[in-house]
Amino acid sequence: MSQGTTAGSSRTPASAPVQGKEQRVTKQRLAVSAALDDLADFVSTQELHRILQERGTAVSLATSYRILQSLADDGLVDVLRNADGEAVYRRCAVTGHHHHLLCRNCGKAVEVEAPAVEAWAARIANEHGFTAVEHTVEIFGLCPECTALQANQ
Repeated sequence: MSQGTTAGSSRTPASAPVQGKEQRVTKQRLAVSAALDDLADFVSTQELHRILQERGTAVSLATSYRILQSLADDGLVDVLRNADGEAVYRRCAVTGHHHHLLCRNCGKAVEVEAPAVEAWAARIANEHGFTAVEHTVEIFGLCPECTALQANQ
C-alpha cells in the first residue's frame, strides 16, 4: 500500500477501467462492486452479504467471499484484519500503497500518508538484507466522534 490521502476522496466507480486481471462481469460481481462503491468504511463479507440481501440482490455468501477475494487480488479493494482478526474490505480512494487509521468502535477509516513508516521499513529491511519487502500498517484507536461519545457516558 503506498502513500494516500484522507478518506472522503472520490472512489473509483464499478464501471471504470480497472487494474488487474480481466474478470468475467456477472450480475453478482457488479452488485458486490456497486455495494462497495456506496460504503465509506471497511466491511466484512458477512456485513456485505447482509447489505446485498437487504437490497434484494441474490448473491450467496460463498460467492461474496470469492468476489471480494478476487477484487482484493486485483488491487481493486483493500483488505485488512480488524481488531478481532476478521478480514474486512473497502474500495479505497488511493490506488497505490497507503495506510489506515481505524476506529475500533464504529469502523471509520482514514487513509493516511506515512513517509516516516516507508523510510523505517526500507531501512530495517536493508539492515537485515531483505529485498522485495512489503508491509502494512493499520493504526487502531477511537475516532473523534466515538471519543466524544465515550467522554459523555
